[in-house]
Amino acid sequence: MYAITIPQPGGPEVLTWAEVADPVAGDGEVVVEVAATAVNRADVMQRRGHYDPPPGASPYPGLECSGRIAEVGPGVSGWSVGDEVCALLAGGGYAEKVAVPAGQLLPVPKGVDLVTAAALPEVTATVWSNVFMVAHLRPGETLLVHGGSSGIGTMAVQLAKAVGATVAVTAGSAEKLAACRELGADILVNYREQDFTEAVTPDVILDIIGAKYLQRNVDALAVNGRLVVIGLQGGTKAELNLATLLSKRAAVAATSLRPRPREEKAAIVGAVREHVWPLIEAGAVRPVVDRTMPLVEAAEGHRVVEESTHIGKVLLTV
Repeated sequence: MYAITIPQPGGPEVLTWAEVADPVAGDGEVVVEVAATAVNRADVMQRRGHYDPPPGASPYPGLECSGRIAEVGPGVSGWSVGDEVCALLAGGGYAEKVAVPAGQLLPVPKGVDLVTAAALPEVTATVWSNVFMVAHLRPGETLLVHGGSSGIGTMAVQLAKAVGATVAVTAGSAEKLAACRELGADILVNYREQDFTEAVTPDVILDIIGAKYLQRNVDALAVNGRLVVIGLQGGTKAELNLATLLSKRAAVAATSLRPRPREEKAAIVGAVREHVWPLIEAGAVRPVVDRTMPLVEAAEGHRVVEESTHIGKVLLTV
């Protein structure tokens, strides 16, 4: 088969379409013939040499895909060759085929085409696991989403609204904020012009920035608030006034999805299928796709994501 490889760390131009060995379905795995994958920040970090795949994972980028099952390995039940699926991956989505643990498979939701389904696994698993399984967002509470127009952000806005929360977002342009409003966001903050701590007192914050926002996030939280850090775009080290955290009886959590054991990923994927898939099939939540381009043009997809001009997901088709 062919895959996008990374012969050496560097800019988008290092991404190379090359012939590689076909994957084999191991115990409890299937091989998926990939229809589409998506560009995630983790792929960009891996290309730069800052985020190695977990042990045993495919060396190729791509943390999600959609496609059809081409091979079913031993110990797999409930899935058959030809089934249309999308999947959460530890890597390998930028390829014509990928081996996937069966617990990380999802059926393509009714009403969603096969290519667009590639926009769903990573964002739904990330948002559901962090906003609901870790932070326990409840109806009537307020969620603040940093980067509201990103793939994760657009899904977080919709899922929080679907369960009856108020949603605030930060973004860097009027166009991005307008897109968030269309998805249901109630409070819009242009971070270039306004301090979010003056605009909202959230019960839960979903943060992709990290160090740069740490103290301000805690300052903004409501009493009994929960901050979940899932990205480090603003750095890795910061000083925090613990007195503020104590006075608010607040909690700070930090999680990553890619290196988790298969069993944990399977539990998250199962929760997504139970809670999120019905919302998608009912039309209450939808994937947001900025653009679709061929996988062989993955370098251009990375440039788009690095420029942060997109709204929602950038997909790559095989």
